[in-house]
Amino acid sequence: MGDRGRGRGKGKQKGSGGLWESSRNSPLTANEGFWAHDAFESSSSQHQPSARSRAGGGRGSVQLPQKGADKQKPKEEETKIGERKFAAACKEIQKSVERYIASHQFEDSDGDDDEEDLEENSILERVYGQYGEQKDQSRTQQYLQEAFKTGALVCLICIENIKRTDSIWSCGECYSSFHVSCVQKWAKDSIYQMVEAQGNSNERIDKSGLKWCCPKCRNEYTQSIIPTKYLCFCGKKVDPQFDPWLIPHSCGETCMKKLRPFCGHTCLLLCHPGPCPPCPKTVTNTCHCGQQPPQTRRCSSKTWSCGQVCGRTLTCDQHTCQDACHPGECKPCPRQSLQACCCRNTTQLRECANPVWHCDKVCNKRYRCGHHSCKKVCHSGECGKCPESGVRTCPCGKTFHTLPCTQDIPACGDTCGKELACGVHFCAERCHKGACPTCLQFRVKKCRCGARQKEMACSKELTCDIKCKNLRDCRRHTCNKKCCVGDCPRCEQPCGRTLMCHNHKCESRCHQGPCYPCTVTQTISCTCRASTITVPCGRERTTKPPRCSRQCKLPSICHHPQQLPHKCHQGPCPTCKITCGMKLQCGRGHICPVPCHDAVPVKIVDTKKRAGPWEPVVAPHIEIQKKPCPPCKMPVPTTCFGQHENPNWPCSDLRPYSCGRKCGRLLACTNHTCERECHIVENAPDGKRAGSNCAPCEASCSKPRPKGCSHECGKACHPEPCAPCEKLLRIKCHCSLSQLYVKCQVWNTATQVEEMQSCKNQCNKLISCNHRCMKDCHSGPCSEPQSCHKRVTVRCLCKRQRKEAFCYLVFAGKVTLDCNDICVTEMEEKKKAKEAEDRRKLEEEQARQKRELEEFERKMEGRKGRRRNRRQQEMEPEPTFWEKYGKIILVGAIPLVGVGVYMVFDL
Repeated sequence: MGDRGRGRGKGKQKGSGGLWESSRNSPLTANEGFWAHDAFESSSSQHQPSARSRAGGGRGSVQLPQKGADKQKPKEEETKIGERKFAAACKEIQKSVERYIASHQFEDSDGDDDEEDLEENSILERVYGQYGEQKDQSRTQQYLQEAFKTGALVCLICIENIKRTDSIWSCGECYSSFHVSCVQKWAKDSIYQMVEAQGNSNERIDKSGLKWCCPKCRNEYTQSIIPTKYLCFCGKKVDPQFDPWLIPHSCGETCMKKLRPFCGHTCLLLCHPGPCPPCPKTVTNTCHCGQQPPQTRRCSSKTWSCGQVCGRTLTCDQHTCQDACHPGECKPCPRQSLQACCCRNTTQLRECANPVWHCDKVCNKRYRCGHHSCKKVCHSGECGKCPESGVRTCPCGKTFHTLPCTQDIPACGDTCGKELACGVHFCAERCHKGACPTCLQFRVKKCRCGARQKEMACSKELTCDIKCKNLRDCRRHTCNKKCCVGDCPRCEQPCGRTLMCHNHKCESRCHQGPCYPCTVTQTISCTCRASTITVPCGRERTTKPPRCSRQCKLPSICHHPQQLPHKCHQGPCPTCKITCGMKLQCGRGHICPVPCHDAVPVKIVDTKKRAGPWEPVVAPHIEIQKKPCPPCKMPVPTTCFGQHENPNWPCSDLRPYSCGRKCGRLLACTNHTCERECHIVENAPDGKRAGSNCAPCEASCSKPRPKGCSHECGKACHPEPCAPCEKLLRIKCHCSLSQLYVKCQVWNTATQVEEMQSCKNQCNKLISCNHRCMKDCHSGPCSEPQSCHKRVTVRCLCKRQRKEAFCYLVFAGKVTLDCNDICVTEMEEKKKAKEAEDRRKLEEEQARQKRELEEFERKMEGRKGRRRNRRQQEMEPEPTFWEKYGKIILVGAIPLVGVGVYMVFDL
């Protein structure tokens, strides 16, 4: 079953829990105990709260309530919802996996056959669309059916499957398909080896005339036929693309090849593999004997027999053909008659079809000479002339005589002179009858290979003992022939090399190059042997068996008498999916609801430590084992200690338990309930009030406070109402300038809150006229500007004149002050003074800029002068040494001439 079968045992015995532990702690694969996983999921999803509340701190246990438990309730609810969603998703995924496994149970999972099945029937209908209603069931139909089978087409050169997208070449004689690259390499290797085999000869080799053969049928092809392109079957289209609605490697167009035998018509099928079917055209033709009128028949079967007696005269010219109307020549006459031999001396009963025959008697008739008789065996006609008559020669052929046939020709007496058998010397005897004697002369002769020479009789042949070391045509074995002249014989030893199928050896004589593919075929069948396919030898180990549509007939290996119906398959039957149905050991009569587990594949891993490297390593393997029934998961109702819930628990997990909730019974304070975890209540008056073993109330008073009061009661939890709150509240007044202290109860029960919150001082807020509000500390809007009687100063536009008035009159715009003539005069004078000041500043700015410009130009002129002087100094040539000090040297040299001469001589 490929990888699927190899992976069945993964994770089934992990730890001490075996398959049950693996179903909880590790993800299960396609066939690894779905029955355990489904049972566990169903029980855990239905009884989620109870599973979490089991004692022992397991995966579903609940911790004791701590401080802040009320804040954790929303988180616990979210966790429960998430777990339920996760369990539902796991179930959906599990169902999808089961459906997939059921639909792909018996398909091989090898990576070689990843091609999907094609619509064979519909494609064949289109291929035969123009052929006619009656389809041909010959070799064409067989090739078409094999084109759709995965793994049916195999390249005999590389022994690999030909896929639907591979580039192929088909032989025109045997119609076998090969990879284009394989055929190219095959043809080039064949031609190269033929050239190498003929390389030792001195003859010029015509490489263009060499041919290569088809690997299967040995049909010869020229070098121009070596495929260079990938063509469809009809050769019209280059590199045809794979189309799932067409035959693989087909262009989808009409074939149009000339039919065989050549009738003048072309193939009407779509581009197809294999030979073209017989011609479907209709023609008019007579029967073989021509006795019946012509009939309209298909061109492929235009010759027909009328069934009547042929009646044509046989070759014996005595009888007629008694066979039914038949094609071709009539058979020889089957009757017998008395037939005389050619010499007419003997008569025998012989077949009428062979009237000419010869007896064993010599003719012995006399020639016309009357002296000699005919020595021929039984013949017809005249015996001819006497062979001893006419012109005859002497034995050596040098003289001619015309004598009667009764006289012998005498010898001429001259030397015979005929060439002897040695081919070198001539006969030295006188003219004689009969053969010349053996040559008796001696000469130095070389052996046939030319390696040895010796003086010996000319009639004898010299051969040496040197063995030829040249390779034979196989290029593997040496000649080993003594005194070989270079004509080494063909190698007759068997090849014996192992073929590519690795099953047989080459039976041909020893040869060069690769051996031809194995011609043996192997038949692969399904388990029930109803479906078979034929593959080349060597592919039986890698080719998957054919698909069989019949039902599997193997007996069941579990306790069920019959398995679920499934198709014929290779290997063991799939794991039984029928419900187990065995009674569990819970004692309540429950039946095992999981799938059958009598024969479960388990991966066995040897964990035993080896004593040393000499001990072999035991590889993991798969064993079929019988698993025990899982614990009973049948839901049974049970009640917790505090009788808070009555859930359904798995039958195997039934026991007294605590649900993990709080007790919840009303304590003596009548305000709180018991905070202990679910427990057995003792001495309780009823089902709602607390018992003697419930936890007493130790909290302070938690009764709700009056509206507006945020202070605690301060007393222990009590059943009667709380006392009035006497604590002082610190509040701010309306204007937020002062703080007031009022009792909590008085403040919360007061009706005149507005007056209690006022500090009785003037409001500190400003109104729209920017004066203080006239009201006392209050809430709501302040006084209006119309009620403001403050006195404000009003000025003219130039701010020179002013007067006082009430604020509300100024705010209403009833009091204004306009500028007079004096104000206008002062404004003009100020304007003129400003203009004069602006002109003064402008002139000062221009003068400053002019001074800066002059200063800049002066500095630039100074730099240019220095550069000019430097250039002049560089251009003036520097005076030489004699120009500087020549005069001084000449003047000082005159009184020192004598000294100079003296110094010279002194040196």
